[in-house]
Amino acid sequence: MKVRQNLYIDRDLSDALEALASGPGANKSRLVNDAVAAWLARRGTREIDDLLKVRLDRVSREIGLVRRDIDVVLESLALFVRYQLLVTAPLPEADSAALAIGLDRFEKFVGQVGRQLAAGKRTLGAIEPAEKVS
Repeated sequence: MKVRQNLYIDRDLSDALEALASGPGANKSRLVNDAVAAWLARRGTREIDDLLKVRLDRVSREIGLVRRDIDVVLESLALFVRYQLLVTAPLPEADSAALAIGLDRFEKFVGQVGRQLAAGKRTLGAIEPAEKVS
């Protein structure tokens, strides 16, 4: 259903509308209807953008913190591995008892990491002041 509207617009807009409507298959009502519909759609989009902007900013900050944490963990791991490889002497092939102990420790370590991740625990946040390494 179409509703008749009586509107007042500036002369230059009226002239521009007249020029656009003079083309084949165009009319003022359709042009104004499409322009108002597009303007209202953009306005609704802008409101949605304003609502989401706060959430997106918060998510961006949290991603930045996670990225920083990952950088710290990776650098710590890299330094630890480098230190271990430089300081720890390799075991002789004939020392099967030491190799078995090492393999057992590694298996326990991997199991503990799996349990910590499954339980949602963080070892770094759980260190008590007395346990901190100086």
